[in-house]
Amino acid sequence: MAVMASEAIHTDIPQKYPRRAAVISWIFFDWAAQPYFTLITTFIFAPYFTSFVAPDPASGQALWGFATAAAGLAIALLSPVLGAIADASGRRKPWIAGFGALLVIGSCLMWIGKPGDPGIIPALLLAYSIASVGAEFATVFNNAMMPTLVPPNQIGRLSGTGWATGYVGGIISLILVLGFLAASPETARTLFGFVPLFGLDPVTHQGDRITGPLTGVWFIIFVLPMFLLTPDYPAKRPAREALREGLIELKQTLGELPQRKSMAIFLLANMIYTDGLVSLFAFGGIYAAGTFGWHTIQIGTFGIILAIAGTLGAWLGGKLDDKLGPKRVIAGSMLILLLSIAAILLVDKDSILFVKVAAPQPGSALFSGAAERAYLVLGCLIGAAGGPLQAASRTLLIRLAPKDRIAQYFGLFALTGKVTSFIGPLLIGAITAVTASQKAGMAVLVVFFVSGLALLARVREA
Repeated sequence: MAVMASEAIHTDIPQKYPRRAAVISWIFFDWAAQPYFTLITTFIFAPYFTSFVAPDPASGQALWGFATAAAGLAIALLSPVLGAIADASGRRKPWIAGFGALLVIGSCLMWIGKPGDPGIIPALLLAYSIASVGAEFATVFNNAMMPTLVPPNQIGRLSGTGWATGYVGGIISLILVLGFLAASPETARTLFGFVPLFGLDPVTHQGDRITGPLTGVWFIIFVLPMFLLTPDYPAKRPAREALREGLIELKQTLGELPQRKSMAIFLLANMIYTDGLVSLFAFGGIYAAGTFGWHTIQIGTFGIILAIAGTLGAWLGGKLDDKLGPKRVIAGSMLILLLSIAAILLVDKDSILFVKVAAPQPGSALFSGAAERAYLVLGCLIGAAGGPLQAASRTLLIRLAPKDRIAQYFGLFALTGKVTSFIGPLLIGAITAVTASQKAGMAVLVVFFVSGLALLARVREA
């Protein structure tokens, strides 16, 4: 099956690839979309929600987990169907535009999340779910454009460069928020010592809430080059005919999947380890906020450092992908993540690996505590491994999938990345709620990466 998949890649490639500007413009999709994951789901808005909107950090982590699970379930159910329709219709950009609009609308609505207002929580979580659905589906169809942009032996580098560029976009957006928009309620100054731009009020956390509208505007501006300069697949069929044929092809693909053993095992492995990775990124900042009492400035600075590590990791992972193959890059990344999570669970505010250390004093310098610095180092390892894991995963999918059904398989890829993606946040939320312990909730992630590694070992890479 691996040989057949490899042949599929090489038999239907275009004779001429688009010019460099088209490829760079495609890469900028990752730059355009990354602030949603950096600012909202990881480092700024999610910790703000748990610390200041929800009644307490534990219930906030649980509520955020349930909303993430609901969005993941919707994505899981629709991804393969929409991917099959896109393959039958040919075009990708209309789908990216439609779901990109959901990302923009949902993100902008998150401005309503005022602190200490429990009545706003349902509407706020709904906006978050809408934006999550838009971000994930737009990414599915953007990924499906990759095989027509560069030759097969450069796919790994393209994927890694895209992830690295996205991380740089995340870094820039974090610096913009921390340096010029979000101020400490105690000092009313930003990380750079400035008064917040636009008169944003630190007391009502407008600097945290502005990350929603900023994410929407950022996406609109930086996704434009892809729409203007990157060629789309040619249109094949009208929408109604594409719907009918897409569903027929999806049924055929699902029937063939048991015979494509490597593909089937890889999709199952991706389902498990992606669930763990998404949960880790979604709750890493929340966990730090609860464990160390970090607020926006500390978590955002932590995010910048992690994003720098992620940029280097994704860039290096892309080069290793083309040289060693995506399977080895995925396995190595998971090992790093597994060891880092296990170590993080043994770090507390006043202890490292069961050894007592001095807790930071109020008003002390940023990351002055030994436990905080240990968490920072482990976070950098996670950031450096997370990018290559995701970039190499989409490369391995391209190597294993028939090229004429690439969007459909990316739909299945998104399905397996989301069909159980509600389980990780749900388990974290449920265990945290039952035990009232963030550490107990995070411990479940070890199981996901161990299982993913065991399944990946059975995949035969082309």
